[in-house]
Amino acid sequence: MKPEDDLDKIFAAMDVPMPDPERKKETLNLASAAFEAQKSADSKNNAKSGQGLSWLSRLTSQNRNSERKDNMNTSNKKYIYGGLMGGIATACVVLLVYGNSAILPQSATETEIAASSVGGQGFNSIVNNMESSPSTEPAQPQQMAAADLAPPMQPSVEMEARSGNSARPLPVAPPMEAKRMAQSTMAESAAMAPAAPMGMVADAYAPVMNQIEGRDQFSHVEQNSVKQVKADPVSTFSIDVDTSSYSFVRQSLDQGILPQKDAVRVEEMVNYFDYAYPLPTSKEEPFSTNVVVKDSPWNDGKKLMTIGIKGYDVQKTAQPDSNLVFLIDTSGSMNEPKKLPLLKQSFSMLLDTLKPTDKISIVTYAGSAGTVLPPTEASKKNEILQALQNLEAGGSTAGGEGIRLAYQQAQSNFDEKAVNRVILATDGDFNVGITEPEELKGFIEREREKGIFLSVIGFGQGNYNDALMQELAQNGNGVAAYIDTLNEARKVLVQEASATLFPIAKDVKIQVEFNPQTVSEYRLVGYETRALKTEDFNNDKVDAGDIGAGAEVTAIYEITPVGGPTVIDASRYAAQPELKTEAKDGELAFVKVRYKLPKEDTSKLITTPVLADETKDAVVVRETNWAEAVAGYAQLLKGGTYTGNLTYDDVLKQAEANKGDDPFGYRAEFITLVHKAKTAASMPQQGNGSFPLELQPYPGQQYR
Repeated sequence: MKPEDDLDKIFAAMDVPMPDPERKKETLNLASAAFEAQKSADSKNNAKSGQGLSWLSRLTSQNRNSERKDNMNTSNKKYIYGGLMGGIATACVVLLVYGNSAILPQSATETEIAASSVGGQGFNSIVNNMESSPSTEPAQPQQMAAADLAPPMQPSVEMEARSGNSARPLPVAPPMEAKRMAQSTMAESAAMAPAAPMGMVADAYAPVMNQIEGRDQFSHVEQNSVKQVKADPVSTFSIDVDTSSYSFVRQSLDQGILPQKDAVRVEEMVNYFDYAYPLPTSKEEPFSTNVVVKDSPWNDGKKLMTIGIKGYDVQKTAQPDSNLVFLIDTSGSMNEPKKLPLLKQSFSMLLDTLKPTDKISIVTYAGSAGTVLPPTEASKKNEILQALQNLEAGGSTAGGEGIRLAYQQAQSNFDEKAVNRVILATDGDFNVGITEPEELKGFIEREREKGIFLSVIGFGQGNYNDALMQELAQNGNGVAAYIDTLNEARKVLVQEASATLFPIAKDVKIQVEFNPQTVSEYRLVGYETRALKTEDFNNDKVDAGDIGAGAEVTAIYEITPVGGPTVIDASRYAAQPELKTEAKDGELAFVKVRYKLPKEDTSKLITTPVLADETKDAVVVRETNWAEAVAGYAQLLKGGTYTGNLTYDDVLKQAEANKGDDPFGYRAEFITLVHKAKTAASMPQQGNGSFPLELQPYPGQQYR
């Protein structure tokens, strides 16, 4: 098949829009940059080679020049083809036709683009001639300014104007079918071309290809199943105060798309909110335990047992000093408005919450790791801010090496009386250095034993590795958060800074034993990734979650009272428990909380019996009602396997009736998200600017 036949198919499949001057300019810049970069490389190998059109003529067959000229004059078609040039030019033509939606590599630096523009005249002449009326006279070469070839900078969430250029939004990629056809044509051309040049051209597309929607990585864990009390009466798990799932779900719904089911972790959705549980009175026993039992809103004949734990709050004047190391991902994948620019603004907010005597270090990692700022007191705010603002994205992602260096910085400034913590900010795309999760986990666990903890803050969408971030945070005795907006940054790093940075207890475990005389079945809602063995509860060597100052933890069990509708058939052979009515046997369950104080290695125990007819404070009941509404919503997003006939409208009714105090508007926002879920699409539409999942790299492509 001739290359021009391929182009005929491409042009026939396209609905050509009217060219936009600005988009056309960007498209020509990109095409010229790719062409001239190859031209420059080729000229080094052949000093006698000519420039511009003479280089083109060397790559094309001389004995077909007249035929091509006739085709262009008589058929009024604009073809460039032959060997390697066919692949490059086809891509450029596709870009040209889709001038209103040109591909602009997001991680290309100004230096890279400017360097590739040297001598960029030959191909510009051809393209300019193609855009004019057909003529036998070649167009005059035009010199392009370097500023025209460089991509728009993104120094902040709202893009600042470049000198001489007005800032423009990132262009959108062409529709899927055109990409597939261009890919096929380029692959055919690659078969006739040297590997290195094709790899170079393909690599220009790598930053865009890496942003394919749906490539965010989440661990798949089966939801907790229903347990029979007589066979398995004890449930044990580690507490969890992470919130990253909620933020990621919100970002998906704000785009009109339902989140991946594995992205929804019920416990993180529930624990995103503050709850007005009673405060404990002493930091020596830093928890209050509140249990409410009432009818299940989604299954008749069942009940929900909601456990609400409130942590002791430490006043700012009593907070210990902090030795914080900001470990910041500056790899090429972070070159997006909601990644590195948002990260800078977020950490700038955190500085306002610190005491003058707190110490800050900054370590970055891309192709390699490096120290940007040695330990510096927070009182030198301008110096810290300057170091943050100077950060730029580029290169591969040596996350493992960055973690190692960050811990070295924390150790060099270690203070036994202070909070020593590494805060990792990344999209989670580790691809250089230590990349194996088990190796990273082992390293972090050993550092945890030295008193240096790790918290993780995620940014961006498209290649976010949530699975790895969860593993690192859990093994580093820290929290995992996800920041998608400045409001979320303010919530995590300003309003909840104490809960994020200052632990009041570590290795906190919960164990619930159900009474087989009153409860026949139970199911823990969420906490699948935090499950522990029964024997782990009393083993102080087994790691568990931490609770920060003033934090709340909520856990929900759905239980079936004896005599209620069970989902598991009774055993034909096992003896059935006799029903008794003594007061002691009226207990539904017995709740135990085991924890260690931050500087201690021996755990302490808090116990709470749960009675079926126990009366609770009206505020606590309202707060648990809210938690149950959020839990029902999260389960619906995961498919509603265990929620019976519950609908989003039922969730809205319960949430609106129990919103309570909402000073920051988070609960009102949740109600909006429920409305959005009712109309959200199950997956992104094709041709909306993202490459489809099935589109694979073409020959020679190298991912960054």
